[in-house]
Amino acid sequence: MKRILNVRREEFSLKEPFKIAHGTKIISEVIYVELIEGDYKGVAESVPYARYGESCNSVIEQIEGVRTVIEQGITRIELQDILAHGAARNALDCALWDLAAQQQQKPLWEIAQLPKPRTLKTAYTLVINKPDLMARQAANLGKKYPILKLKLAGDKYDEQRIIKVRQAAKHAMLILDANEAITAGNFVALLDICIAQNVAMVEQPFKVGQDDILLKNNAKITICADESCHIAADLEGLRGKYNMINIKLDKAGGLTEAIKLYQQARALDFKIMVGCMVGSSLSLLPAYYLASAADLVDLDSALLLKKDRGLLKYAGNELFI
Repeated sequence: MKRILNVRREEFSLKEPFKIAHGTKIISEVIYVELIEGDYKGVAESVPYARYGESCNSVIEQIEGVRTVIEQGITRIELQDILAHGAARNALDCALWDLAAQQQQKPLWEIAQLPKPRTLKTAYTLVINKPDLMARQAANLGKKYPILKLKLAGDKYDEQRIIKVRQAAKHAMLILDANEAITAGNFVALLDICIAQNVAMVEQPFKVGQDDILLKNNAKITICADESCHIAADLEGLRGKYNMINIKLDKAGGLTEAIKLYQQARALDFKIMVGCMVGSSLSLLPAYYLASAADLVDLDSALLLKKDRGLLKYAGNELFI
């Protein structure tokens, strides 16, 4: 039976500008993929990320480049060998998983041999802003979202951002995401502030390839790799530097590689966070199934949109289907 591939760009407006150390966006641009075989249709969404040299045009071009083999019936395993990890492979891989679930009339998590889905607690992201404004937002959100992810800019205001957010949300779990913005010169001071303010985790302080300083880090605080960790092959180079990794399907190139990354990370005693790019709940759904086995969950992107697809439900920071 012939398989039909449909692919298009879609966009979602954000409730407010999403500002991190890598830049600012006011809309979420995503790639929507459909794979149709007879009466069955698998759908998926990926989020191109400029930090990794991706755009909607480049991702669509990658997908169109493999259209023939996709429509000829290529499998998920074969897909891993013809496309590099990234948003293009993610959209196709997750669409293939969804198509298989429809054809087998079984839930995706079951055919992927993942844990039965449960209600999860997700972090909520506080994007870069003036310290007082971030504190005001934390005060409003702290009770509803008891896990707050504070974005850092690597500038002179980071210390006040951390202190004021902590004062405004005294009982929240506070995690920090630097998106590669910290320098070796201010890292020790940052760790001191984190310990004093009861910060639970710091994510990706240094630029990729410049994180050897973490080999000398003796602080008793979790350091998580994000930009430094895409696929399972990256794990060996992270040992001794990080004790947690952030698994994102767009980085891994789909659920197939993400499961492999999860399994190998567990074997190497890494803690696991499952995160996301800024997309709709369609991009979050396969990640949600994997997140049922994670230590920390950061799947809040649908909350940042003015209008979502509604495939996941949120009650405060609780996430479920």
